[in-house]
Parts: sequence; C-alpha cells; structure tokens
Amino acid sequence: MRQTRRVGGRRAARRRTALAYGLLAPSLVGIVVCLVVPIIIVAWLSFHRWDLLGPISYVGWDNWSRLLSDPTLGNSLLVTAAFALIVIPVQTALGLLLAVLLHRGLPGSGLLRAIYVLPWVCAPLALGIVWRWILAPTSGALNALLGTSVAWLTEPALALPAVALVSIWSQVGYVTLFFLAGLAVIPPSVVEAARLDGASGPRLLWHITLPLLRPTLFFVLLTSTITAFQTFDTVYALTQGGPSSLKDGVALGRTDVIARRIYADAFVNFDLGRAATAALVLFAVLVVVSLAQQLYFRRRITYDLS
Repeated sequence: MRQTRRVGGRRAARRRTALAYGLLAPSLVGIVVCLVVPIIIVAWLSFHRWDLLGPISYVGWDNWSRLLSDPTLGNSLLVTAAFALIVIPVQTALGLLLAVLLHRGLPGSGLLRAIYVLPWVCAPLALGIVWRWILAPTSGALNALLGTSVAWLTEPALALPAVALVSIWSQVGYVTLFFLAGLAVIPPSVVEAARLDGASGPRLLWHITLPLLRPTLFFVLLTSTITAFQTFDTVYALTQGGPSSLKDGVALGRTDVIARRIYADAFVNFDLGRAATAALVLFAVLVVVSLAQQLYFRRRITYDLS
C-alpha cells in the first residue's frame, strides 16, 4: 500500500514538473531565441570579417587585437563611463525627490505623474531632434531665452553634459514611477512609529524610507546603468559622437559613447567583426558592473516589509 502511494506521489510530482516546464516553455524559447542565440552569433562574428555584402572570412583574434590597440575604444569607454556618472546619480536623486513629493498626494499629483512619464514613453530619436533645435547655437530656443549664444552641442566641454541632461530629462519619469511604487508598499505603521519616536524630515527619509527602498533602489540603479551604457538614440540625434579632438593624429569624439561606436563600426565602416567585438566588450563591462551592484546590495536588502 505504501509503495503504491509512493509510486502515485512520484507520478504526481512528475506531472507537476512537466506542467511547470510546459508553462515556462514560451518564456524559455523567447530567452533562447532573443538573448542566447544573438550572443552566440555576436561571439562567432567577433572572429570573422564581414562587410555585409562580401563573403565572411575567418580572421581569428585579429578583430580583438585591432580593437584593443585602437584608442577610439578606450575613448568610447571613458566617455560612456563619464556619461553614466553624470546621468545615474542625478536622475536617481531627482526621481526620488519627485516620488516623495508625489507620494504626499498634493493637489495635481495625478496630472504631474502623467507629465513626468511622457518623455520616457516618447521616441528617444524624436526627442533628440527636438532638443537639438532647442540647444542650437544661433536659432535655439534656450539661447533665445537666455539672450546669449552658447554652442551647447559643439563646445567640447559642454557637449557631454548637455547630452547627459537631455537623457536625465527623458528618463527621470521612469525612475520616479518605480520609487513611487516602492513608497506605496512601505507600511504606514512603520512611518508612524518612527514619527512617534521623534524622526521627521531628513532623518525619517535617511533612516526609515531609504533603507526600506533598497530593493527599488537596486532595481533602479541596475536598469539605469544598463540604459546609460547602451545609450545611442539621444547621442546620435544630438551630436553623432562629436565634437572631436585630435590626439596623436586620431579623432576622438567627446560624446562618442560605446553604443554609437558599435553602430559606426557596423553600419558606417561596414566592419561587422569589429562591431561584434566591441559589443562583447560592452557586454562584459555590463556583466561586471551588474555583479558588483548585486554583491553590494545582496546583504543590504530586505524584501519583508510586514
């Protein structure tokens, strides 16, 4: 009798396992087709040379040696890192501030939520074209408003901060929405208990709200980092990687982020192998940064707010 029950239990467990894998199958197929297979293809291309028209030829490690010895790769990585260091802290702080203000339920908060999210849902390329007109040195709306003539997008010292501010403006609504969701699940009893103990204002935010928002903060920082390192549309529409400066006879773009460099190698220089190699370098950087964030937040996060 016991053996019959064991056999029946094993069959039920197998059916549950088969059902679980059946339900997961569509997602697994999507991950394999849209994520794993492209990574394998890019890795394969990094050892070949192809101009999109002619035959594909195997070149071994030549693409890697050419790319790693090219100063444009190091410049693109530095520009991308500088861009991320401007964008991520500013948009995170602004998003948190706006979320705290909206969470208080002030009059017009519903309308403001819709307004904040509008730039995020719009096409980045279209927004870039609009901002290129706003920041134009002669006929731009910003210079007309300030009554001056500043080359926001062609001055080497101003180009990257200008592009970063446009990116912050377009992404801050996304960050605000997630912080709002995080604030909504914080138990009011915890906040009330802290206030009864004398915590208010900055102390309440620093010692109560921010620690309980760490799961949301981790998600926001992770997605913001990936987005910043993959930024292309805004840079392409505003500056196309310029302005450039010469160093040892090589033109280095002040806003030539790594995603734009990959695009230029693939569809301007028609060197798919080099572009694939640069894409793998970007992938490795993102993996390292994401793991570092995961290790930092792993023991600093609590998901049980009850």
